[in-house]
Amino acid sequence: MAATDFAAIERDLTAAVARRLEQRRRTNRRIRIGLLTVALAGVFCTAAIASGVVGDLQLDPSKWSILGGGDVDGGRGAYVHAKSLDDGSNSTFLLEHDDGLAPYQAFLLHEKTLAAAQASSPVPVRVESGDLCSAAALTRAEQIALATLSAGFAQGTPPDASKQAVDNATQAAFADAPCRGLEYAGEQARLVYAGVQPRSQLMPGAR
Repeated sequence: MAATDFAAIERDLTAAVARRLEQRRRTNRRIRIGLLTVALAGVFCTAAIASGVVGDLQLDPSKWSILGGGDVDGGRGAYVHAKSLDDGSNSTFLLEHDDGLAPYQAFLLHEKTLAAAQASSPVPVRVESGDLCSAAALTRAEQIALATLSAGFAQGTPPDASKQAVDNATQAAFADAPCRGLEYAGEQARLVYAGVQPRSQLMPGAR
């Protein structure tokens, strides 16, 4: 998939999330919306988190053809595989209802949903190396991500603008012992730093 194709998908999803962010001030329900963008080369990206989204993710049938999907933990985590009717590219949308979960439990739900989506993806995807990050490793990764952000970016920087720098820093720090969840940790830190979600969503030791 060309970079411009993913950029267009991410803009659409981010715009949908932005329209709903105001709702988080009126409800404690929290839903994570993610995007697993896949291509024959095996590209993996996450997109955005929305707090207070009222309805489940619904794809526009005029833009997407549904290829399949599933759920985990009784529907708390769900995913939908879809093909773009515009350019034929494949994407998988993730949805996680993590309201009431402690930060590490929310991470475990995400990884469980992600693993199920990856296992049933109609095209190859890249999977992070190593075992699942422990609570201590996830905390350290978030600390490194936040330090990278504070050293090189102004508070409130949009999450996508700092992604590469944060991913590079966490991957370098864990080069000798990589674990699955470094991208999640970086995303959490970037969203908190951007003001999209509260600091309480970070691991206690990273706040």
